[in-house]
Amino acid sequence: MDFYDADIFESLAGPIHGFDVESIQLNLGRLCNLSCHHCHLEASPKRIEIMGRSVMQEVLRVLEKSDITRVELTGGAPELNPYFCEFVTELRELGYIVKVRTNLTAMHEPGLENLPSFLREKEIGLAASLPCYLEKNVSKQRGNDVFDKSIQVLKVLNSLGYGSDGAPELELVYNPGEAVLPGNQADLEIIYRNELFQRYGIVFTRLLVLTNIPVGRFARLLKCQGMARDYMDLLRFSFNMRTLDRLMCRRQLSVDWDGTLYDCDFNLALGKVIGGGPTHISSFSKSDLARRKIQTAAHCLGCTAGAGSSCGGALKADVS
Repeated sequence: MDFYDADIFESLAGPIHGFDVESIQLNLGRLCNLSCHHCHLEASPKRIEIMGRSVMQEVLRVLEKSDITRVELTGGAPELNPYFCEFVTELRELGYIVKVRTNLTAMHEPGLENLPSFLREKEIGLAASLPCYLEKNVSKQRGNDVFDKSIQVLKVLNSLGYGSDGAPELELVYNPGEAVLPGNQADLEIIYRNELFQRYGIVFTRLLVLTNIPVGRFARLLKCQGMARDYMDLLRFSFNMRTLDRLMCRRQLSVDWDGTLYDCDFNLALGKVIGGGPTHISSFSKSDLARRKIQTAAHCLGCTAGAGSSCGGALKADVS
């Protein structure tokens, strides 16, 4: 069987349909201060795609007419969008629960020094990427100086209360540095807590463990290393039926910088526009999208392998 056949996932899982649209994930653009080897969106400092105010206003209009309460901002580095603070302020004034996915180092960029205080003031939850607690492993995946800057920002966030009881959540995000499935989330969280506190005095709310999805730069890296087939084999033979009810695409919708709708951030990266319903935020209809058939393909095996994977970490399904 060709493991790159678009039908490989459906042959194992069957057709997947949405349950509801409980939250939306907004991609504010591909601009990023980093060019990470594993980035499925191939974000970089050279990318120019940025969500503008007109799309943001459409999002606000849609949210006000729906019962969606949770909004997640991602990129690229969402903080680099010139309208970021204005948009966050509007979302919070309307009462939405907002989480920002951050690489941490973007808060080191010129002009963004006060961003941690702004985020704390607005009570914004953070999902902060830190692929390892060891500098050498982070440098290999993300580049030199990234680890030091990340630690500095984490210390600032801790000083503002992030990671403590009663403060906005500070989640750390781990993904493997190689073509393997991530380890057990609970076990890795214990290691992260011990290492980061003992080495740097850093505390955090929880660890999220993500599987590397074979899309974008990571897919090219696998091919260059001659490991693409082996990795797809690993995902396929680690398929776990118990993950299906918890897949993030069944309760969440992704909105690209230009307002185009996708089932998830990985389909967004591949340009697999949502099927069977409105395809742009301007024509959003929750009733038409809630039970939609999800656009699946071989890369979806990354979310169903082992304990499962989502933007919220492992799906906590029993591994069979």
